[in-house]
Amino acid sequence: MGIAGAALGAVATTVAVDRLTATRSVRREALAALDAAGPYGTLRGTPGTATAEDGTELYYEIDEVGGGPADGAYDRPADDGAGGPVTEPLAPLPAVPAPRTPGAPGRLARLLRPASGTARRPPPTVVFCHGYCLSQDVWHFQRAALRGAVRAVYWDQRGHGRSASGRSPEPVGIPLLARDLKAVLDAAVPEGPVVLVGHSMGGMTVMALAEQYPDYVASRVAGIALLGTSAGRMAEVGYGLPPSAARALRKLLPGVVRALGSRQGLVDAGRRAAGELYGGVVRRYAFGRPEQVDPGVARFAERLLESVPMDVVAGFYPAFGEHDTTGALPVLAGLAHDLPVLVLAGGKDLVTPPEHSERIAEVLPGAEHTVLPDAGHLLLLEAPREVNDRLGALLARSIPFHEPAV
Repeated sequence: MGIAGAALGAVATTVAVDRLTATRSVRREALAALDAAGPYGTLRGTPGTATAEDGTELYYEIDEVGGGPADGAYDRPADDGAGGPVTEPLAPLPAVPAPRTPGAPGRLARLLRPASGTARRPPPTVVFCHGYCLSQDVWHFQRAALRGAVRAVYWDQRGHGRSASGRSPEPVGIPLLARDLKAVLDAAVPEGPVVLVGHSMGGMTVMALAEQYPDYVASRVAGIALLGTSAGRMAEVGYGLPPSAARALRKLLPGVVRALGSRQGLVDAGRRAAGELYGGVVRRYAFGRPEQVDPGVARFAERLLESVPMDVVAGFYPAFGEHDTTGALPVLAGLAHDLPVLVLAGGKDLVTPPEHSERIAEVLPGAEHTVLPDAGHLLLLEAPREVNDRLGALLARSIPFHEPAV
């Protein structure tokens, strides 16, 4: 009986291993098919680099305004991979006059006033700042909708995408990222009005820029969009878990992330072994309704997260517990009567819950505060039409598509 039991056990083990191997093989084939069917993140622009204060090379791309009013064609770079499902382009943005203080020129009129000895200021530029463990490619749907309509800059935060990690003498923190953004702005947008759009960590970067460079915001920034972000108190986030489990996770997670920082091979092996479980975790925390998200978009989110090296993940993680840009909000509030601000959140965001956006909006009473009730943290991928509509409205208020009266 013992020999028979051992034989049966060996057979069962062999069958289980075969099934597991087959399942992994099928999953690999399915993921490859999804990657090929939906070439998200393949839109390219004119490349450039900015040098951070510690010498780190920061990569960015510029999408210039399209052809003349007769054709409006966008001249795509040779390596542009346009294709696959994209949202429709934004409708022509209406000319909306800037609010004016009686007896004084409007803010946008001041920003667009020609410099001494020049015919006119350069056109406004929209600068997109992505979040933690992502890259500039996460703006795929917004980029597809806007390209050719406005001048836009997309950049990769240090250690993400095509930007170098750098060797800053100080730990990576949001204030350092704000100075990185300033280096990108100086290189890619040396003149003219700027509209800043930030998601998650990118929104924190934008707020930190306002705190460190208030004069720049006052003189150059024509509008701000803060998507799924927070001004602080990230250590209180419960990630949708029961209070006791959330407390345990907050206690254990920093040590786990730190330990894995030098074990990229172990992390990769764990992702492969976890298979669909890993994909399920990504979908749960990326999207508000994961079962309704296009499989190609869900796979794109996985690819973005997998692309960031584990040592970068570990190096950035402590910054969120320390993050506090509440000092930036009074700067923005002082300009709020004159500065269009959009605060947009996903109602089912488990990473930066909507109450974080509510706290920002409370200090900026003039801001447009909108919650997309069914969207999660990656609302720019999950609800691109709604996000694009609200960005279009912000740009219509921020960028006059006519000659300003001065």
